[in-house]
Amino acid sequence: MSSPAGRMLAASTKVGSRLASPHASSTAAAAAAAAAGLASSSVLGSGMLPGAGFGETGSHHAADAPPPPPCSSSGDSREYYLWTSLVNQRQSTLHRGKVTAALGHHVFGAGGSSRNEHNYRYFSSSSHQGRIWAGSKVLHDLPEYVKIVEVGPRDGLQNEKDIVPTPVKVELIRRLATSGLPVVEATSFVSPKWVPQLADAKDVMEAVRTIEGVRLPVLTPNLKGFEAAIAAGAKEIAIFASASEGFSKSNINCTIKESIARYNDVALAAKEKEILVRGYVSCVVGCPVDGPVPPSNVAYVAKELYDMGCYEVSLGDTIGVGTPGTVVPMLEAAMSVVPVEKLAVHFHDTYGQSLSNILISLQMGVSVVDSSVAGLGGCPYAKGASGNVATEDVVYMLNGLGIKTGVDLGKVMAAAEFICKHLGRQSGSKAATALSKVTANASKL
Repeated sequence: MSSPAGRMLAASTKVGSRLASPHASSTAAAAAAAAAGLASSSVLGSGMLPGAGFGETGSHHAADAPPPPPCSSSGDSREYYLWTSLVNQRQSTLHRGKVTAALGHHVFGAGGSSRNEHNYRYFSSSSHQGRIWAGSKVLHDLPEYVKIVEVGPRDGLQNEKDIVPTPVKVELIRRLATSGLPVVEATSFVSPKWVPQLADAKDVMEAVRTIEGVRLPVLTPNLKGFEAAIAAGAKEIAIFASASEGFSKSNINCTIKESIARYNDVALAAKEKEILVRGYVSCVVGCPVDGPVPPSNVAYVAKELYDMGCYEVSLGDTIGVGTPGTVVPMLEAAMSVVPVEKLAVHFHDTYGQSLSNILISLQMGVSVVDSSVAGLGGCPYAKGASGNVATEDVVYMLNGLGIKTGVDLGKVMAAAEFICKHLGRQSGSKAATALSKVTANASKL
């Protein structure tokens, strides 16, 4: 064989010959060795992205890269087919079993469950196979538990054109609280002039403040908002600064430094009353006004919020332009000045990148994720910023990784159905949509 793929398979035949049965063909032995090579790939297990431009950590061995697609001989075509078959096979069976010595033969988990049955187990609870997958060399250093911060009632509903009635907001919060979510962001004490959708913050807070077993932080942009929140019974607040000068000026009409000074006054007042403060940094990757945002800006704002007493700093991709390639350097910058256990991530799904961004964040040590039921939300000051990543999609992914959340996915889906019915539209969660179809089809059997 003269092609790179041929040389790779030929070499791996010698290395992996003992993995195949005495009666296996040389092609099967080569396939097994190639599969073993994929399983121990230093690239996939490194936590960095090949070709992402981060120096030597982004480089990888030629054996880890796919051979070129077929363009001339039939031999090249067959070798490329073998390689792609192995990759597809590994992706589809990694969480259920292992690739055997013979190409195309799977060893399933206990009971030889089908794909649909396994997906349903993900829906109902974390699986043992998922935990095995999470501990593999491909997905490494994942946390055992992830805290999900539900932001739908505030960050989601503030972006609705029509004002949602107070009783509906209260019922949504109650339903989310009973699903096992540890934190549900309830509302925002901002001027009704700027966010009329949340003008009923006082009534909402007074109605939900007695709910037990869940924390209910509220957003307070200034001392006036802080005082109103405390009077309504809030026991935890959040403050919001931007990593972009342009967005800070257009959103809260002040520079970044001016906003930090303003929030420092709020943090001091909260400390006197022993009120917990959570910090948000917006536009951590890109800004609708300034464009790309330097990671150093994010690190500066995150450190300022942490130093003033925020117990946790959530890093928000407000317009959803981030990819793992841009999220990694941003997180590295933030982690250099704030302990990783004090950081959270908050991704909008404008470009469909949220779950991949969350996964790379988990591999880097983050264990707190913000999400919004049914994918509600956006940003009223960022044109084109679609909803947050859906809570259902996050829980589904974490269940599949064997990561504990304490969240009942079925109850979150029920809460999503409740609010979507009121809003008159379908859920933005792909997992919820798919699972609803599975359930509907099963009921017809």
